[in-house]
Amino acid sequence: MRLRYTLPALAELDAILEYIEARSPQGARRVQTGIKVLVDLLLLHPHIGVRTDDPTIRRLTVSPYLYLVFYEPTEAEIIIHAVRHSARDPFGMPGASQ
Repeated sequence: MRLRYTLPALAELDAILEYIEARSPQGARRVQTGIKVLVDLLLLHPHIGVRTDDPTIRRLTVSPYLYLVFYEPTEAEIIIHAVRHSARDPFGMPGASQ
């Protein structure tokens, strides 16, 4: 199984980590590690996330940081579509009804 981030997901992740790092470098490392652990788990258990309104997109929460990882499991890969804070508008998130 392969892991792939979309360009928007990479940009979101970079922005999140830069924002946190400006306030707490140690906090940014903890959040980055939490996201990596969760994404690595997806490679072993691709269907553990909650289904969204889009049947191809699933969502997992990075605890305790409340970041959401939106991903698509396929036969060959896990595609990370977005990394967002849970406080953001849910209608702008992948798999949300419009």
